[in-house]
Amino acid sequence: MIARVMGGDGQFEISDELLARLNELDNEASGALERDDEEGLRSLLSQMAQLVESEGSQLPDDYLGASDLVIPPPDLTLDEARELFTEEGLIPDLPVASG
Repeated sequence: MIARVMGGDGQFEISDELLARLNELDNEASGALERDDEEGLRSLLSQMAQLVESEGSQLPDDYLGASDLVIPPPDLTLDEARELFTEEGLIPDLPVASG
């Protein structure tokens, strides 16, 4: 699974375990958006970006493959977030490979 952080440094390969953790934070971010909690949303987006950048494996700068998911920047406003969120949140419910 390939993830990119908007405004971050490139793309990262992430594990299924990390994807599951990101999905949990994504669910919390959806809740913050529903509560109009911009500070909470920004905190959760920051946590998501930090997880990807600290626990993912950064791909070479010349990697041209598509990202499976994109983490929005932590300074996203509530209005911008509403445009990006779908019924599935920021991260689509992708099947997690077993094994």
